[in-house]
Amino acid sequence: MNRESRSTAAPKPVHLAVYDTFADWETGHTTAHLARAGREIRTVGPTREPVTTIGGLRVQPGLALDELRPEDSSLLILTGADLWDAGDDLAPFARKARAFLDAGVPVAAICGATAGLAREGLLDDRAHTSAVSFYLAATGYQGGERYVDTDAVTDGNLVTAGPTEPVAFAREVFGLLGVYEGEVLDAWYRLFHDSDAEAYAVLEKAGQ
Repeated sequence: MNRESRSTAAPKPVHLAVYDTFADWETGHTTAHLARAGREIRTVGPTREPVTTIGGLRVQPGLALDELRPEDSSLLILTGADLWDAGDDLAPFARKARAFLDAGVPVAAICGATAGLAREGLLDDRAHTSAVSFYLAATGYQGGERYVDTDAVTDGNLVTAGPTEPVAFAREVFGLLGVYEGEVLDAWYRLFHDSDAEAYAVLEKAGQ
């Protein structure tokens, strides 16, 4: 994949999936720092009707899922939500993730969204992680041997993470998109995950 940050053309928007019961805390680091790095964040819902997060925030999607095309995006972020484990309401988002991956466009999924991808068969042949291995095993998927017990995993164009790892999730997204790299990416993670004050100096020197 070409690192868009190295291109002279403006990068395509990052699309954040929003739906009722989505977990507010899981993608905050990711979207906030992508935006600070100059990335446009657009929300995509089941329709353009407002949705409500677990925290009770009302979000107005910028576009409906059926309007979203992989060629118009640089990344699809799928947040966790109670609805992932309450039926098939969010299955269309997993199918959209398949379309993205088939088109070579990255997908990043955290928490319950990983179970949605598992049900869609997208984790059968890719290294991945989630909340815990038996959570995904309950979906009946065939990818158990590819499960990695770690904070977050990138395999090709797919990032996965569990619900307690929003900072590691962001780290993997930044690395995949080339927003932060090398010692700057490491320092960002150490600052926001470990409260390592020395990491701040690295970021300041890099102008971040």
